[in-house]
Amino acid sequence: MKVMSRVNNRTICFITFLLLMVSAACSDPDKSGNNPTVTPPTVTSVAPISGSAAACSNSIVTAVFSKAMNPASIDGSTFTLTASGVAVQGVVTYDASSDTAIFTPANPLALNTLYTATITTGAHDMFGNSLAGNFVWTFTTAAVACLPPAPPVSVGPPNASVGICQNTVISATFPQAMDPATITAATFTVSPGVTGTVTHDPSNKIFTFSPSTNLVLNKTYTVTITTGAKDPFGNALASNYVWTFTTATSACATPPPPAVISVTPPNGAAGVCPKTVITATFNEAMNPVTINTTTFTVAPGVTGTVTLDGTGKIAAFTPSSNLALSTTYTATITTGAQDLAGNPLAANYVWSFTTATKACQTAVPLGSAANFVILAGSTVTNTGPTIIAGGNVGLSPGSAVTGFPPGTLVTPAVMHITDPTAAQAQLDLTTAYNYAAGLPGGAVLPGDMSGLTFTPGLYKTSSTVMLSAGNVTLDAQGNANAVFIFQVGSTLTTLGSTHVILAGGAQAKNVFWQVSSSATLGTNSVFMGTILSLQSVTLDTGAALTGRALARNAAVTLDTNAVTAP
Repeated sequence: MKVMSRVNNRTICFITFLLLMVSAACSDPDKSGNNPTVTPPTVTSVAPISGSAAACSNSIVTAVFSKAMNPASIDGSTFTLTASGVAVQGVVTYDASSDTAIFTPANPLALNTLYTATITTGAHDMFGNSLAGNFVWTFTTAAVACLPPAPPVSVGPPNASVGICQNTVISATFPQAMDPATITAATFTVSPGVTGTVTHDPSNKIFTFSPSTNLVLNKTYTVTITTGAKDPFGNALASNYVWTFTTATSACATPPPPAVISVTPPNGAAGVCPKTVITATFNEAMNPVTINTTTFTVAPGVTGTVTLDGTGKIAAFTPSSNLALSTTYTATITTGAQDLAGNPLAANYVWSFTTATKACQTAVPLGSAANFVILAGSTVTNTGPTIIAGGNVGLSPGSAVTGFPPGTLVTPAVMHITDPTAAQAQLDLTTAYNYAAGLPGGAVLPGDMSGLTFTPGLYKTSSTVMLSAGNVTLDAQGNANAVFIFQVGSTLTTLGSTHVILAGGAQAKNVFWQVSSSATLGTNSVFMGTILSLQSVTLDTGAALTGRALARNAAVTLDTNAVTAP
């Protein structure tokens, strides 16, 4: 009996060991370090965003989950939309490719109305795990119907152009992102009788029609983008966009191949910031479909995303993570890169650069304040036809925003006046201001910047700073991610017609001016960067700002200005 007992005990222990091993194998942690079989799903983002105050009436309501969901659990009972407690009729679908639940209202939403969207705990993942609790958010529709998207800002071949090669590719570039599902061979047509395929770049702004065969010589063609083309909010073009071109009378001579004319960082550059973006500029517009991570690579072992700007000439490789320090990298554009006529580079274009030995200056963390180009503590006052583009106007906890109209906000910019969104932005501005003001070290910032050139880094003074005449240049030295931070101990003043010039790949989004008092931009001056002012920001008549005017405690005052998000 004792022998049998020992055998049974050993058997039980072995079986228990096996069960533990199987249990461990079935519960490996997911990419976030959590166990996917027991971790409840969460909602990571929604649209319209929670608390938004000017959502389009034809908005589609979406929620993105942290993991794949069971499609059968995403329906009209688990995803609802209400207004004043009354259910909105619509269709609920689930996009498994993006883990997104989609509520499409049966009719446009009412204007100037508060809506409540709810994802209930009936929604569960593929392992049966439900949300920990109902996820609820609200948004308010705009007081007026949303504007249609702007038509293309450029097309190729240009309207009414003649002598076009018969192997041309037709393209249209929009100023805003469009819904690629709505721009197809059915809504982007070339007549008479041309078939082809429609593709788009990663930004969803550049759409290209590639004919199946060469066009006919000496023939006029009409290109049409119909009102079936819509932006991501479901807004359709106001009218068909039409242009024409005429092909050449004889076959075109073989054109010279496209070429790379400049790159950043420059070939052979040293001390490059590890968080740099690598760019290549071509001598002509390129086919966006051929500019990708296969044709634009960075070695050794760099992964990332590749985009092409609105001109079709500047390709950018954005690494997934910072590059290693003190490392030489080789960037390559292959002959797979082609222009709009299908002509490839004559040979691979290769260049190299070496990263810095230490980390570079990082940008000021703006939080939700980054969504605003104008943000004030007391009032926002405007005189004249000021134009605000690319960001919102906010006020908190102040009293009033005046002067709109004649001032205008370019869609999708909206106003947030003493609402929770503006209040949060002010809290984030305070955090950003304190961060910028508290950075240690830094080079001396002269009292007058006129005629000077600054390289990336931190600069500070305990006194006033002015730009009394001419220009000041901020030179990124080929590093598109280079950061400039200026700590100003008192006031910042630029006089009339002075300019802040960006050079060497510098970008306004990476320039920050922390001002311990107030900032004033002179008449017809041009300024770059984000102003974080403890008190007020004033833009005199005609001053142009590419950046942000963010005032913690006092007013932002405008007068016939152009303010554009960086």
